[in-house]
Amino acid sequence: MGLAMNKDYSQLKGLKGLYLEDSYVLSISEAPGQFTFALDAVLTPESARYKPPKPDEQYCYALGRLVFSEVTAVKWISRSAQQYTDAAGDVDLGNIDNLSFEQGLYVAEGDWGQVEILSSADPEFLFD
Repeated sequence: MGLAMNKDYSQLKGLKGLYLEDSYVLSISEAPGQFTFALDAVLTPESARYKPPKPDEQYCYALGRLVFSEVTAVKWISRSAQQYTDAAGDVDLGNIDNLSFEQGLYVAEGDWGQVEILSSADPEFLFD
């Protein structure tokens, strides 16, 4: 599509207090009209649920879902089944290294691949 994606997810109200680059993607699911990343998300002090990190952790983490609703199209540019296992034996798909948007087109990318999501609603983070 060649659009310059110059807006960063930090400008989205529904994602305030999230730091995606170090959040872990636990799964990715698609349903009619919806696209969801299940996350072990890093919260920043802007989040109402923020707590100081535990002594053995770098960040404050919370489980939740990054949900795109009112989705009209999903286009995978690339996709990887690569999985990562952490010290505790938990498996994840890596991080969301980049999430940018322009006029209802959201582009997310990470170790798991790159996907374009067309949606008329801003994504939001829902705590589990």
